[in-house]
Amino acid sequence: MTSTTFRIGGDLTVRRLGFGAMHLPTDPGPAREKSVAVARRAVELGVTLIDTAYLYGGGANEQLLADALHPYPDGLLITTKVGVARSGPSSEWKLDGRPAVLRDQVEQALRRLRVERIELLQLHRIDPEIPLADQVGTLRDLRAEGRIGRIGLSEVTVDELGEARKIVDIASVQNRYNLLDREHEPVLAACEAAGIAFLPWRPVAWGESGARAEIAAVASALGATPTQVALAWLLGHSPVVLPIPGTARIDHLEENLAAEHLDIPAVHRARLDRLAEPG
Repeated sequence: MTSTTFRIGGDLTVRRLGFGAMHLPTDPGPAREKSVAVARRAVELGVTLIDTAYLYGGGANEQLLADALHPYPDGLLITTKVGVARSGPSSEWKLDGRPAVLRDQVEQALRRLRVERIELLQLHRIDPEIPLADQVGTLRDLRAEGRIGRIGLSEVTVDELGEARKIVDIASVQNRYNLLDREHEPVLAACEAAGIAFLPWRPVAWGESGARAEIAAVASALGATPTQVALAWLLGHSPVVLPIPGTARIDHLEENLAAEHLDIPAVHRARLDRLAEPG
């Protein structure tokens, strides 16, 4: 039977099927009120892993989650990401892994989330202009100072993951991955071998119409939706996969979380496995 929980870093237990907050509107008004309701409903339904980032509105998404959920219930993990900032004359979003920037974004996140320690802090991307050792080393130092509890990476290769692990323990990896896009299968395999949580972003995405038809056929046979099939496939594909589907609608949230209870028989799973060749 597929486990519904995972211990991030070997000691932080979360429900594997989480929630990605990126799509929640943050501007004042009715849309923001709906965002607050969605976040609260996620927790009501037992979600214990919520993903956000400084990039999502320059911290506005972090602030939204704090407004909606603080004081946080026991066992709720809100993980955020740093390493992207507005810079240059045009103030465009760019990778920025300078130690001072990473430190500042962590301090801002602590303030906005209203916590003394971020239990899982992920580097949004590796900045190619800054030595990896400087970026990961800064997060290591912040962990030693008690500002963060565990360190994760996003959009990394197997080699980059290996280099980072020489510097500090890595608790999670957040790469693009779904039923039809398995480019990062080698990274997932490396995470599975090391017991590292793998949080696929864009966990539900459709490709060619033929592939969509295959998913729809399996969904029809199981009395489920294609989205539920895609998420259930992820949960059964590897025990270290922690999908974080996002939505701004409560009905879609409830649909997503119901995927945890969907069992995909071997004959259908084999059919789905054939839809994309591992990268």
